[in-house]
Amino acid sequence: MSKTDEKLTANAVIAQTLDEATKTDPNLLVVTCDSRGSAGLVPFTNAHPDRTVEMGIAEQNTVTVASGLAHEGKHPFVFSPASFLAMRSIEQVKVDVAFNKNNVKLIGISGGNSYTWLGNTHHSLNDVAITRAIPDLEVYQPCDKYQVKALFKYLVKSDKPAYVRIGKRKLDNVYHEDFNFVPGKAKMIKDGKNVCLVSTGEMLYFALQAAEKLENEGTSTAVVDLASIKPLDTEMLGKLAQKFDYIVTVEEHDVINGIGAAVASEVAKYGHAKLDILGFPDKPAIQGTQDDVFAYYGLDSGGIAKSVKTFINK
Repeated sequence: MSKTDEKLTANAVIAQTLDEATKTDPNLLVVTCDSRGSAGLVPFTNAHPDRTVEMGIAEQNTVTVASGLAHEGKHPFVFSPASFLAMRSIEQVKVDVAFNKNNVKLIGISGGNSYTWLGNTHHSLNDVAITRAIPDLEVYQPCDKYQVKALFKYLVKSDKPAYVRIGKRKLDNVYHEDFNFVPGKAKMIKDGKNVCLVSTGEMLYFALQAAEKLENEGTSTAVVDLASIKPLDTEMLGKLAQKFDYIVTVEEHDVINGIGAAVASEVAKYGHAKLDILGFPDKPAIQGTQDDVFAYYGLDSGGIAKSVKTFINK
């Protein structure tokens, strides 16, 4: 396998990208909550101890300290499990970061169902719902190593607060090395005529696989990447709402107020397309391996394809 085809975790790509950014950004800092290991940042923190602030298991204090650092001109990237960053410290995110427009980048690691056997205390299946409702906070969920790298190159240069959710698994490659990230823009990866799948993050690859299955069975299926959850590409969503009779969103998130709700709010304006939202049900998730849990909830490629067929044949 060539380096181009090699699968990498988001963590590995982020650490490399931030390491490169230290050459041009003297104010870049990494702030962690006893999470440098799980965030894949040990190589970075060993190479740049002067760029590292370790706060221990104190997510609320971490966000506040990072906000103070940003207020004084530093460029902090906060790394903490998404289940804690977007829940335990959400008031600090809302007030200290977003309300004050402090240039803090909040990286929710091990997002979604990544922690599997650790159970519901460690699942972050509500983080998109919470963060996208906070004014002046951008929200992103990248799908592969190329998008992760391009996104973080943008974040290094941006002066806007942002929340990014990433998972733990090695990412299947969707894009290529020349990928250019543009905030507020969705991307149609595959065009189609009968139904459109809208997805983001690690789920996007499963949506693409499902689209292939559907194509082989005679259903022309488009796939759209909604990595930029906020700002939202309302223009493209409006076009999709008018072009397709059926739209299905797929996400590693509770079905309430995730990307499905974001898409629904735009699709409803046109009164044409029927919409189905695939995700985790509004109840505590089961425990198991990530693949087993996805299969259980119909979020693997076969489950997605089955749900789409059921939906369009009603």
